[in-house]
Amino acid sequence: MTSNYKKILTTLIKIAVVVFAFWFIYHKLTKHNDLKQFVLLVKDIPPVQVWSVVTIVFLLMFLNWGVEAVKWQKLIAKVEQISLWSAIESVFCGLTWAVFTPNRIGEYGGRVFFLSPKRRIAGVVAMTVGNMGQLVLTNVFGAIGVCVFIYRFIPLEPILFLAVCGLAFVFALFFLVFYFNIKWLNGILLAMRITRKYKKFYAVLGSYKKSELLKILLFCLARYAVFTTQYFIMFLWLIPELNLLDMLILVPILFFVQSALPSLDLLDIGIRSVTALFFFKYVTPQNAAVVACIASIWLVNIIIPAILGSYFVFKLNFFGNSQRH
Repeated sequence: MTSNYKKILTTLIKIAVVVFAFWFIYHKLTKHNDLKQFVLLVKDIPPVQVWSVVTIVFLLMFLNWGVEAVKWQKLIAKVEQISLWSAIESVFCGLTWAVFTPNRIGEYGGRVFFLSPKRRIAGVVAMTVGNMGQLVLTNVFGAIGVCVFIYRFIPLEPILFLAVCGLAFVFALFFLVFYFNIKWLNGILLAMRITRKYKKFYAVLGSYKKSELLKILLFCLARYAVFTTQYFIMFLWLIPELNLLDMLILVPILFFVQSALPSLDLLDIGIRSVTALFFFKYVTPQNAAVVACIASIWLVNIIIPAILGSYFVFKLNFFGNSQRH
């Protein structure tokens, strides 16, 4: 393929990605009743208070994705050295791709296209390690949350409750053990003839030490704390009678259920709302406020970063290194 054709094709792909993302976003926002509910709920609240709360949640979004960028830089260092700014660009670019692809699969492409072509597949593997760390925390805290939720709200025979707790413990332990021994996966792939010839792509799995995996998990924990705080702020603001202990139980369950369900980011808001209503009905009758909280955080954490990331899409070069400036 000649250089001119590559440039033309690259430009067309960039335009297509941005057009798809903005079309999906526009289509969803124009039909989003939950966001309209949020506007109705806050119309009688003093504007200064509204803007103060929204600004704090908005700034926490930048902190959330900023921590993710640092985590990504540390992860990908095993594959290719990139600057912190490049890591930030790639994270936001990935969010633009993620918004219209199933299970956020496009996020992988949006990030690794900032790497040199020969390192992109290894970059996908490195990113998977980071996502695994986030999933470990989601599952561990979610399993704990489910046990406490059942204890508080769903009467069970003691033996059955102990069985549920035992299952939750084994479930959480499995993810922790597997994460800190991710090199086992490298050994499994090497043992299989069909995957052995691709070892240069997944060899990075065997290069992470437990101490390095722990550091990555701490970045994941920082992110978990940040977006949990966002939910706490919004829920306690719009539904002040909520008990803090109930929030500590329900928010991790919300993350846990969402992570287990396949979805598009733009359809994910419906799943988030249904999940939240199912569990929050045990602690509050204010359904409108619950879905308004979910919708507002979805807008701040997913849609706004996806819009911002569209700028970085145009800095990609699919047939070579990303265009550095």
